[in-house]
Amino acid sequence: MNCEPLKEGSFKPLQLQPGYIAQNILSQRDKLNRYHSVYYYPVPEGKSGQQVVDGIQKQIELLGAVKTGNFCVDCETFQAGSGIQNTPQRQVNILHSSEQPASCFAILDTGTCLVADALFDGLMQKLKHYYQQRKGSKIESKGQRYEYGDFIFKVGSVSQASNFKGILIEIEYCPCVVAGDCMNLMKEMSQSLLGSAVAEQQSSFLKTKTDMIYTPADTMSQYLEHFNNFKKATSVNQAMNR
Repeated sequence: MNCEPLKEGSFKPLQLQPGYIAQNILSQRDKLNRYHSVYYYPVPEGKSGQQVVDGIQKQIELLGAVKTGNFCVDCETFQAGSGIQNTPQRQVNILHSSEQPASCFAILDTGTCLVADALFDGLMQKLKHYYQQRKGSKIESKGQRYEYGDFIFKVGSVSQASNFKGILIEIEYCPCVVAGDCMNLMKEMSQSLLGSAVAEQQSSFLKTKTDMIYTPADTMSQYLEHFNNFKKATSVNQAMNR
């Protein structure tokens, strides 16, 4: 294959407006730093989880929301092993989200969150002498994703070891990155969609973030709080049935 040399003046550098790169970096950041609130939706007695999920989805579609695919948030728990001496038995929770496929969120039982790339999963496998994965600890919330104006709704069925655990509803408000600036609007939307009883059950984690810039790690912390509640409820039920 013959390649002809470029003629003088034939190459023109890409012309970018002043501030173009900075504006696009901020735009990508704002797409991630949008306010989310995750709610637990109880399953009424006499109904199955799928029936309740179908009802919520129908209500969202009646608003005029458009289905935009599926989503999934999963969590695996690792326990400090014998390789760590003279330290309390710590846990590391590894979470993934389909909304941030290139990221991995490692949240300690102290609440500290490390955001790394997806290769962090491989690192945890190499640290199995120090942190061992709990058998049957994987829990996930997955379901349909909807868009409605400035809002995004995610209706998730929570399961652990193929067993249904409950329902989580995530509501995202795109124009806002500070919880305190849109708290009333989010409350109004959640009340109209989920009812007052559900809307009032705000994550305890969010109550400490009202005046701070919201990040994807905050969403993962909300999911972890709910996942832990599901696991505790399972432990209590098992203890009562013994």
